Amino acid sequence: MKTILVSVIIGFLVSFNLNGQNLIGYSEKDVRQYMADNQKEMTFQNFINNSTFKYLKYSNKDETLTLLFFLNEQSVCKSVRRVCDKSLRAQEIKELDSKYKKKGNNLWAETKNGKNYLIELKEEEWSFNITIKLIE
Repeated sequence: MKTILVSVIIGFLVSFNLNGQNLIGYSEKDVRQYMADNQKEMTFQNFINNSTFKYLKYSNKDETLTLLFFLNEQSVCKSVRRVCDKSLRAQEIKELDSKYKKKGNNLWAETKNGKNYLIELKEEEWSFNITIKLIE
């Protein structure tokens, strides 16, 4: 029983860590393919394309995590936002602290392929969000 529990926890953590994948610079098609291949626990919800926003939306089964991939006019990912249930906050902070360089209160930085990214956590009333964006 203990072995099964440990396996489930490890599987969850591995899949959870992949959710933070920085897909900035990926085309819409590549984001969709990446999610289909690597994030099977996340379900595609919809594609929004209006005069204000253009993004892909994915959610997990229990809706404690939503991923939004914001796209530019050329349908290339320009930022990623994770909207998380408050119950995931401690776990998310631990992951951010382990993966990125702390830059301040609720701010982290990443350098990937010679580009610098800012990761920011913002508190909301019922949730919190983590946004990854390119520092230009």
